[in-house]
Amino acid sequence: MNWILVIEIVYILILVIVCFRIVFDTRSATKTLAYLLFAVFVPIAGMIFYFMFGTNFRNKKIYSKKLIENEETASQLRAQIHNYSKQIFIENETVFQGNKKLAVMLTRDIQSPLTAENSVSILKNGEEKFPEVLRAIQNAKHHVHIEYYIFEDDEIGKEIEKLLIKKVQEGVVVRFIYDDFGSRSIRKKMVKRLKTAGVQIFPFLKISFIALANQINYRNHRKIIIVDGQTAFVGGINVSDKYINKKEDQLYWRDTHLRIDGPGVFYLQYLFLTDWNFCSKEKIQPGTLFFPDEIDSTDDNKIVQIVASGPDSKTSSVLYSIVQTINLAKREILITTPYFIPGETLMDALIIASLSGVNVKLLVPGISDSRFVNAAARSYYNELLNAGVEIYLYKKGFIHAKTIVADDSIAMIGTANMDLRSFDLNFEVNAIVYDADTAKELKNIFYSDLNDAEKIDSDVWKARPKWMQLLERIAKLVSPML
Repeated sequence: MNWILVIEIVYILILVIVCFRIVFDTRSATKTLAYLLFAVFVPIAGMIFYFMFGTNFRNKKIYSKKLIENEETASQLRAQIHNYSKQIFIENETVFQGNKKLAVMLTRDIQSPLTAENSVSILKNGEEKFPEVLRAIQNAKHHVHIEYYIFEDDEIGKEIEKLLIKKVQEGVVVRFIYDDFGSRSIRKKMVKRLKTAGVQIFPFLKISFIALANQINYRNHRKIIIVDGQTAFVGGINVSDKYINKKEDQLYWRDTHLRIDGPGVFYLQYLFLTDWNFCSKEKIQPGTLFFPDEIDSTDDNKIVQIVASGPDSKTSSVLYSIVQTINLAKREILITTPYFIPGETLMDALIIASLSGVNVKLLVPGISDSRFVNAAARSYYNELLNAGVEIYLYKKGFIHAKTIVADDSIAMIGTANMDLRSFDLNFEVNAIVYDADTAKELKNIFYSDLNDAEKIDSDVWKARPKWMQLLERIAKLVSPML
C-alpha cells in the first residue's frame, strides 16, 4: 500500500509539473485548456500526447532564420528593404488604395519587401502547374531549389526526378528539401537515386524514434520551386499524380498554384536558403548567383509580397496577414480553404466583416480527405451563417486550394490552410499579389468553382439531426489539438 501511495504522489507531482509547463509554454488559451483537460482526465497518455504534439517550438527557437550572420550587414539590408518598399508605395500609390496597412505590416513584421515589375500566372490543378514547372527546370542554367511537403515516388515524381538528374549532368546545382513525414514515400528509394546522381537532398526535421516526441508535429508544409533566382512556384499543389486528375475513377482534386517571374522570387529564395542551411548544416550566404542584380525583364508590373511563418517565427504572420486582409475589405471577401478550424481571432474577423456589410463567401470541401477535420470545421458554420457569411460545399471532388480575393484588388495564393496547425505549427508561405487583373482572374476562378458547389441553407443546416451536431461539437473540442 505504501508503494501505491508513493506512485500516486509521484504521478501527481509529475502531472502538476506538466500542467505548469502547458500553461507557460502554450500561447493559445484555447489550446492550453484543451491540453490541460487532456493531461488531467486521460492519465499518462494525455501527458505523452502533449509532449509529442504540444511542445511550443516557437519559444524554443528551432533554428535561426538569419541568413546574414553579420548584424551590421543585416541591419543595412533591413534598411534597404524598408526604403525599397517605401519607394514602391510612392510609385504605385493607386494600386494599394485601402490595402497599404497590410503591406506595411508585413514589411515591419517579417521584413518582407514589396516587389514590383513581376509577372505572375495562376495555375489550376496539376494539369496546368506541372508542364510549367518542367519547362522552367528544363531552362535552368545555374540552380534549381525545391522544397516540398509531399513529393511522391509516382509518375509525375519520377518525371521531375529524371529531369533533375539531367540538369545535374549539365552542371546545374540542384538542392532539394523534402519533409520527412509528408514525403516519407521517397525516403528509401528516390532519395538514394537522387543522391547517387549528384542532387543535394536533405530531409526537413528528420524523424527518428528518439526525436519523434518533439518533431513530428512541426512539419514543413511549404511547396516552393526556385529556378536561377528568377522564376518561382508556390501554392497548394504537392508533387503527386492525384493533382493531375488523369483517371476518371479517382477523386477529383481541385487546387491552385502561382508562378512568379521577377523580384518577388527573392523572399522565397531567402526562405529556401535559411531552411537549407538548417537542414544541410551548411552556411550558404546570399550572393548574386541566388539574388541576381539583373533579372530578365517582364512585360508586367505586378506588385508581389511574400508572407511566411512557422514555429521559428516571432509572430503568426500568416494569420495576421489573413485577418488584416479581411479587416481592410470594404466590399467582398472570397475564401477557398480545404481545412477550416479558424480559432477565435479569424472567426471574429469574418463575423465582423459580414455584419459590417462586406460580402463574405467561404468555399470548403463537401468531400474531404479527413472526416474528423471536416466534422470539426462544420461545427463553426452555424455562427458564420447567423452573421450572414455564405458557405459553399464543393461537390465535384476535394477542393485543396488555399486562396483569398479581396475587393478585386488583392489575390492571395499559398500553402496555408485556415486552421490552427497552419497558423501555429507548420512552416507555411503565401504569396500576395496587389493587382486588380490578378484578383479578378482569381475571382472568376472562385465563381467558376461555385458552379460545382452547393450553398448551405441556414435553416436546413440548423435542422440537421442532433446526434450529428453533437459529434461535430465534440470534434470542435478536440480541434485546438489537431
